[in-house]
Amino acid sequence: MRYPIRIVSRILLIFQVCVWANDSTDQVSAGELLNLTARHRSETEPDSGEFNVVTKDFQWEAEKTAIVVCDMWSQHWCKGATRRVVEMAPRMNEVVSAARQKGVLIIHCPSGGMDHYKNTPMRKLAAQAPKVEAQIELQDWCYLDRQREAPLPIDDSDGGCDCHPKCEGVVLRPQIDAIEIKKGDAITDSAEAFYLMKQRGIDNVIVMGVHTNMCVLGRPFSIRQMVYQGQNVLLVRDLTDTMYNSRMKPFVPHVRGTDLVIGHIEKYWCSTITSTVFTDKPPLQFSEAEKPHIVFMIGEQEYKTKDTLPIFSKNLESRGLRCTIIHADPEDGNSFPGLKSMKTADLLFLSVRRRSLPEEQLALVRQYVALGKPVVGIRTASHAFHTRGEHPAGHAEWQQFDAEVFGGNYHGHNGPKTKLRLAEGAGEHTIFEQVSIDSVVGNGSLYKVSLLAKNVQALMIGEIPQAAAEPVAWTHQDGDAKNFYTSLGHPDDFLIGDFNRLLVNAVFWALDRPVPDVRVGGLRTAGELVQ
Repeated sequence: MRYPIRIVSRILLIFQVCVWANDSTDQVSAGELLNLTARHRSETEPDSGEFNVVTKDFQWEAEKTAIVVCDMWSQHWCKGATRRVVEMAPRMNEVVSAARQKGVLIIHCPSGGMDHYKNTPMRKLAAQAPKVEAQIELQDWCYLDRQREAPLPIDDSDGGCDCHPKCEGVVLRPQIDAIEIKKGDAITDSAEAFYLMKQRGIDNVIVMGVHTNMCVLGRPFSIRQMVYQGQNVLLVRDLTDTMYNSRMKPFVPHVRGTDLVIGHIEKYWCSTITSTVFTDKPPLQFSEAEKPHIVFMIGEQEYKTKDTLPIFSKNLESRGLRCTIIHADPEDGNSFPGLKSMKTADLLFLSVRRRSLPEEQLALVRQYVALGKPVVGIRTASHAFHTRGEHPAGHAEWQQFDAEVFGGNYHGHNGPKTKLRLAEGAGEHTIFEQVSIDSVVGNGSLYKVSLLAKNVQALMIGEIPQAAAEPVAWTHQDGDAKNFYTSLGHPDDFLIGDFNRLLVNAVFWALDRPVPDVRVGGLRTAGELVQ
């Protein structure tokens, strides 16, 4: 017999409630103490704006302590946020399990997902807690407190999604299954959490979950509210995240944005601990924090790389690299907001044409190059910062960039589509692994670049009728720097899979890493623009 879906769902929910109700709790040890090492930031002098990092060892009674798990949904509206939740959840479950055994109350708070738990004993446990008189009126959301704290150190006004392209929509799901909910735990998304704590004589609160700049600070069961009510509060700093887009101020990688907000919390709200105090494992680190950071600097109109390169960057991200895209300001093409991201770059990928940068921005490029870090350039990158001596006051150019960084000598271009061949002795170069040179065509005009620097290795040669052959791709190694340049980069070039593969290989070669297998992760081409 087949039952309607609503009946089947009801049967499954009843079954789950029965399992929870009969689930044996972990054995709890009475009178346990939590040995904690917390970190906070202390202002050196009142109103100085200067802070020192201070650590302190102390103990809390487990039975007077609660852990709040904030908004660890199984699916977030932002794919990047969902990915980081998945990374955190197993470690968070270890912490919750260890704390539960010591007698800590676990309060699960998946805001917006309460319907999933409405008939469970854990939900009823929180709902039955009697209301108590609060020191300060309990709030449904605790906003930025300008009397107590400075503005947040990140700009999250765009919603904070760090994905390319940005995700959209609202998804409110139950808590991720990797964090177990057991008998004796509580489930709520409101000030019931505080009522339950007061019913149990709990004065100590440990918060973990997402997101520091939003829910972890603002929810009615979380940091600001708990501090207002006189609770002792700690944040687990390696088990939290931010909603921060690295293309917004202060233009730092996502994980650095999280660190900045944690620092803000340590200054103005509460101390922080790591999961190590419960697990004896090193603090959790997001996988993206360990990924090489590729900064794309895009500022040209002729070849539409503002469209093609963000798609190409997916080929690098699918192979374990982390990418930040920096576009020229649409109102001022000579300015590149967010260029400070270059300070954490492991490789600069350049597609810029004749832009004179504000002096402080060009200084960032010069500093990056001076460190011997790699540069990969396409097409107009050879004359990226050459404005023929014409630039506004306060701006600067770098006419010798081509010669100094790429070992190049750009001095014009001509001709139709370019026929390509391997340069002599280049066939065994790493950059050509799993690349069919026969399928690559130069769809743009042939750049005049001869003669190249002596320490350049030519990789591909371009030929057009009635003109001298010219190198179209080469490497330039000067000291520790491993740089790659190609005059290819026309929009139609990005339609060719082997051209995209060539650029992927060039990036990995410049990073001094083995080139990845083309069969892993697939290749994305600019053909997606016309699909």
